[in-house]
Amino acid sequence: MHLETKNLLIIDDDTEMCELLIPFLTIEGYHVDVTHTGYAGVTAIQSNIYDLILLDVGLPDINGFITLTKIREFSQVLVLMLTARGDSDDRIKGLEFGADDYLPKPYNSQELLARIKALLRRNNPSITTNTVLAIDEFKLYLKTKEAYKNDKKLNLTTTEFTILKLLLEHSNNLISKEELTELALGRQFTLFDRAIDMHVSNVRKKTGINIHGEIYIKTVRGLGYKYCSTAD
Repeated sequence: MHLETKNLLIIDDDTEMCELLIPFLTIEGYHVDVTHTGYAGVTAIQSNIYDLILLDVGLPDINGFITLTKIREFSQVLVLMLTARGDSDDRIKGLEFGADDYLPKPYNSQELLARIKALLRRNNPSITTNTVLAIDEFKLYLKTKEAYKNDKKLNLTTTEFTILKLLLEHSNNLISKEELTELALGRQFTLFDRAIDMHVSNVRKKTGINIHGEIYIKTVRGLGYKYCSTAD
């Protein structure tokens, strides 16, 4: 069966690293474009269709966070943020700004490939019709990954959409951090990994409160999260 080539964009000013990644990812079956500044990256995304962006924090014109903010103004494309190893603040900040996941630098090529495959895999469901998941005030269109609350569209990233979908599917039941991480990010949960916490926090902010003035997603301390339905 023919598999559609996935288009990647690298936004990184490390030209040597980019020159190594292009042939490596090309051999793995990806089409790869490269820009070395934030503004050039934003322009490229406006002009082309990409499946995933590799975005470095340290760029020469505008940093990766500002670049990501500009991208999120018009696109929910998958973004894998490349951060400095040991700098947890950058990782958290990247997720707050709408990154789907992060990878500390330096990294080895196989680790990067695994992250890329994981994000693309869970973003490629075999849904042929735009099935609707409707619970309480929410309607989620599974093929187009559009979410609505009271018919008002929620500006969710791809990862945030997946998390809300999983929580709704497990309505009134606990879903662990381990399971959420595996299903939403495509990788295993590790100790001190705050990625899923930040994504859930973003979903909370965007979904707001229910008719009783309470948040929809409750934390079960030390275990995970639960969507609390307002239905009787």
